[in-house]
Amino acid sequence: MSRSTQTDKPSPRILAFLKAPISGSVKTRLAREIGNEEATRIYRMHVERQIAALPPDWPVEIHFAPPDAESMMSEWLGSEFSYIPQTGRDLGERMHNAVKSAFADGAEKVICIGGDCPDLGEKELRESEEKLHQGNDLVFGPTFDGGYYLMGLSKPCDEVFESIPWSSSKTLTASLLHAKRFGRSFTLLETKVDVDDLDDWEKAKHLFALAK
Repeated sequence: MSRSTQTDKPSPRILAFLKAPISGSVKTRLAREIGNEEATRIYRMHVERQIAALPPDWPVEIHFAPPDAESMMSEWLGSEFSYIPQTGRDLGERMHNAVKSAFADGAEKVICIGGDCPDLGEKELRESEEKLHQGNDLVFGPTFDGGYYLMGLSKPCDEVFESIPWSSSKTLTASLLHAKRFGRSFTLLETKVDVDDLDDWEKAKHLFALAK
């Protein structure tokens, strides 16, 4: 059963793009430095922290990989979410397919997130909602490594998913250039750490200590 809201403005639909917590398939750069088991443990901590921070009345779709991991994901994160296998050849195509499907299904606003930013919380999600309701076509949450931890959309905006160098230092820059070229209005949230390697983890792990 999906979560929903009873407010006068429909809440954004959260699309969370997550991998099953299988040792050796998550946090691979971090795993090269600290080992698969510890990297998987840290990945679980990140995702659980992020899921706990979601506004309780917002509808949430968990877009998971690999496609046969639905039981593992629902047992891990709970049955209150919708679980949908990711489809597409790369991250951009997988996100694009999910966004198009959400809007076709009646979503008025969509917010895409991953599982790598431990400092993404309800504050940033509420701020994204506000900026979308203010009329922005797009909202991005930048990361220090040149990507983004959040993308909010008030319409499909196909161009921000096409011909983008995904998982690179140019991901956000290319996305913004495409948005400008097609006349999309956008705004940025606070820049945050995206945890990919040990240096990132050293910068972010205090957040988990503060949460205890």
